[in-house]
Amino acid sequence: MGVMDKMRKSTGAILWILIFSFGVLWMLADTNMFDVIQQGPRTLGSVNGESISLEEYNNRLQYYTQQYSQQTGNSMTPEVRAQYEQQAWNDLVNSRLLQDKMDDLGIHVTDQEVVNMITGPNPDPLIRQNFSKEDGTIDRVALQSWAEAPENKQLLISIEQQMRQKRQQQKMSNYLQSSMDVSDYEIEQYYIRNNTYADVSFVRFPYADVGDSEISVSEDELREYYNNNQDNYKRKESYRINYVSFDKTPTKQDTARTFEEMNRLQSDFATAENDSLFFNRYQSSTQYSVETIAKDEIRDLYQPVLDVEEGEVTDVIQDGGRLFLLKKLDATSNDVTFTVFSRDITADPIATIDARAETADDFSFYAQEDGFEAEAERRDLEIREGFATKGNNFVSGIGQSRQIMRFLETAHEGQISDPLELNEQFVVIKVSEITEAGTEPFEEVKGQIETVVTNNKRKQQVVSNVEDLIGQNNDLQGIAEAAGKEVMTVESLAKSAATIEGAGREPKVVGAIFGLDDGEQSSAIEGTSAAFVVRLDELYEADLDGLTSDVRQRIRQQLRQQKNQAFMNTWIDQLKEEADIDDNRAQLLRG
Repeated sequence: MGVMDKMRKSTGAILWILIFSFGVLWMLADTNMFDVIQQGPRTLGSVNGESISLEEYNNRLQYYTQQYSQQTGNSMTPEVRAQYEQQAWNDLVNSRLLQDKMDDLGIHVTDQEVVNMITGPNPDPLIRQNFSKEDGTIDRVALQSWAEAPENKQLLISIEQQMRQKRQQQKMSNYLQSSMDVSDYEIEQYYIRNNTYADVSFVRFPYADVGDSEISVSEDELREYYNNNQDNYKRKESYRINYVSFDKTPTKQDTARTFEEMNRLQSDFATAENDSLFFNRYQSSTQYSVETIAKDEIRDLYQPVLDVEEGEVTDVIQDGGRLFLLKKLDATSNDVTFTVFSRDITADPIATIDARAETADDFSFYAQEDGFEAEAERRDLEIREGFATKGNNFVSGIGQSRQIMRFLETAHEGQISDPLELNEQFVVIKVSEITEAGTEPFEEVKGQIETVVTNNKRKQQVVSNVEDLIGQNNDLQGIAEAAGKEVMTVESLAKSAATIEGAGREPKVVGAIFGLDDGEQSSAIEGTSAAFVVRLDELYEADLDGLTSDVRQRIRQQLRQQKNQAFMNTWIDQLKEEADIDDNRAQLLRG
């Protein structure tokens, strides 16, 4: 009764609150505020307040799509498209970051510079490649016609953006290179490192020679290593998922359809006067070629070509997911000459692919309404498990998928995805667990730590044993005999090498070798897979007289490019960390 009395006494205040609230809601409705909220973000994203529009993103993606189609002759698979979508986004973000920095430095790209890169006297290699005459000059008429054609408007805009960004990068690169010169000392050291060699002898003591039974590790040692090396056990955000899949592989009907198409092509193939054109016109899965093979060596699959007359075509032959028609061109008593036309059995884009997509979409809808597990059980679908880590596109159980990672990186626990189209299947995902980034608990990595600590102790014991052998023997041969090993030799080992013949990748050992004098024997060297004792038998030092001006200039240019590339990659990452980047792709591009 006390609660009811309080509510009755507060009725007046509650009524005023409700009246005020309805007034506010009415006012917001008049200003179309709810429409704005429902619409969500208006731009694809922004970098330091400068927006990235959906239009320019689509233009960039269209450019990549057309380039891919021209280069491969195929349309993009869903996963390839996802990769280019990410590349288009990265391009636009990087161009904003570079533009901001260029503005700070006073570096600009004018419209005329972009025009010159397309229609100027010395156009960009992309333009030259597509509009060159046989004599190497630019076909100005064709270029002008292409640039003025209305249907090329969007592509031209994309190319202009590409040219502008490329010119920006050239100017920035020139600016950076001017401040990152390569010294003569660096050039000489590079030349010496790549032109100095040595003949060496060594004895190798593998760490595996010490068995696990000879090593003991305590709990305190494991915890001490963990406490001192926690940076080694930092984990990224990770995701555990459940998913169901809807296969996109061809059906029996798809196979029958492809058989019918090939049967219809049989007579046309037989009467074709130009087989190469026939292959192109009817889109053979295999390239046109003429094979001449001994009759007794022809593979079983192609045996039917022996039973038809010259100029005739075999019946349709199936091998897995591909169908073949073989046309006999010539034959002798020993050989047969023929060409092979083929078609892959593919799923019908409407009857099969769209139907599977609709089924997947239907499952996703009801899974969100009635529960993922319940809907999977109702449809008798197998629920599978997967695991993924942020920053890595590999999803266990599925494989590489940028699309899935894009969904996971913005999802919450329990969220169910819309159907995601992969190359061979549609998948619907439920996020079962998200583990935040941080340091992995000791108990979870204890097994890894035990392996590391055990291996470290094994190395220490082997190195200690080798040092004892060195103290008891005067030369390399004596050390080898005492240990039951062989002295191995390598001639002309390069100073720039990272591997040693007969020993594998051992950069630390190579470095130690070139720190010795002629005839000098080393102490115990802790390598990657073994401990070593080495002797420098003979050193062949580089002769700087071979460092001509041409070689010097080539090395200078190479080192500049290496420096510039390394700096640019690091610099862009740093700019991204410092920038305010809004990414609205998850809201605007969903579905």
